[in-house]
Amino acid sequence: MLKPIDAERAVAEDAERAPSVRWALASLSLSMLLSSLGISIANVALPTLAEAFNASFQEVQWIVLAYLLAITTTIVSVGRLGDLIGGRRLLLAGLFLFTTASVLCGVAPTLWLLIAARAVQGVGAAIMMTLTMAFVGEIVPKARTGSAMGLLGTMSAIGTALGPSLGGLLIAGAGWRAIFLVNMPLGLLAFVLAYRYLPADRREPKTDRAGFDVVGTLLFALALGAYALAMTVGRGNFGLLNMALLAAAVFGAGLFVLVEARVASPLIRLAAFRNATLSASLAMSALVATVMMATLVVGPFYLSRALGLDAALVGIVMSVGPLVAALTGVPAGRIADRFGAGRMTVIGLVATAAGCFILSIMPATLPGYIAPIAIITSGYALFQTANNTAVMSDIRADQRGVISGLLNLSRNLGLITGASVMGAVFAVASATTDIMTARPEAVAAGMRITFAVATILIVVALAIAVGGRALAARASMSGVS
Repeated sequence: MLKPIDAERAVAEDAERAPSVRWALASLSLSMLLSSLGISIANVALPTLAEAFNASFQEVQWIVLAYLLAITTTIVSVGRLGDLIGGRRLLLAGLFLFTTASVLCGVAPTLWLLIAARAVQGVGAAIMMTLTMAFVGEIVPKARTGSAMGLLGTMSAIGTALGPSLGGLLIAGAGWRAIFLVNMPLGLLAFVLAYRYLPADRREPKTDRAGFDVVGTLLFALALGAYALAMTVGRGNFGLLNMALLAAAVFGAGLFVLVEARVASPLIRLAAFRNATLSASLAMSALVATVMMATLVVGPFYLSRALGLDAALVGIVMSVGPLVAALTGVPAGRIADRFGAGRMTVIGLVATAAGCFILSIMPATLPGYIAPIAIITSGYALFQTANNTAVMSDIRADQRGVISGLLNLSRNLGLITGASVMGAVFAVASATTDIMTARPEAVAAGMRITFAVATILIVVALAIAVGGRALAARASMSGVS
């Protein structure tokens, strides 16, 4: 008699849980939207901020750089912290930090206080980016992980696409402070939804909890910070300072590996990189992000200098990529759930490589730019969703935060590297020291060569994907035998 009652109770609980899962996903989606919006919305305000604070372009660039550096240097550490103290508790803290820092940015009386508040906002964004992905494995059934990852990818793309246009409207209507203050109501809504609908953290005995690796965390942050600065300072001119920062990054990374091999509770368990799926996914993510950054770095110059479009049209055309990503994110997730994440990762890379190759041989026309960009971006949306799903589906609960952090880190490092390296390739290929005075034909040639290089990078990622699948299949067969 008890079994039918228990079955009915389970069905009733599942029916009650479904709306909670939807609202929990809404809070995670809003968190991802806000953190992505924070990256893209500030770029459009840099000329206005330079005038408002009577500062140089190099000085106001730190408004963007401080945010990116804070995310890059803390994204793995906050993931590990979430694994230790509980994801819900830390995500709520991240939302509070992001929202409070947004208000401080909006009322900052000086440039350097604004930059400091942006750094704090970046730490909040790192928590939000990492733990939204980590929570998917906890609140969504495994069969629907791809769909949930696709939704988060869509929200990230919408945040990136919305930033320039929303920022321009807010600056025109209410001044530059509005681009930061707009986060306050959205951040409060995300906080309330997360507080109400995210599952409570599991309480574990203190004796079972591992400690936090403070030394490893500091070394990791310093190495990443040095690398990020090496790739960004000097605006493409790689001088002695860049070399010194790169050397410091390599030295810091070496020290970090030594420390991690000795501590009882490392920030990153180095043995995790023996997992072929994880290592391949991180490498592919970095390579693909490097290529995607090329579309953002090269695109505006190509559209304005080679095709002669005005600023408004450049902005509209540049929004095509994020718009395609937003439209294809959720369908890509459903496809990954249905046909398998590994197979869809390969197909996404093939589409991205095809788009890059087409762009490298097309004549300088607007349709000849938009069509390949749409192919590249749809391939990227499928790749990113499938790649994240493949990694996050089978991760232990106590490792979700740090692995999610590593995935986000690999993407961020790819973006930072792409801005520097692919920008340099474009400048060299255009055969000019000042791209703003280059002839249209030179800019078009530079774009084609840059995307020929991008095609090679995606082919390398494709080789890693195929090789990783072969290794995983061999390991599973040897395990069976």
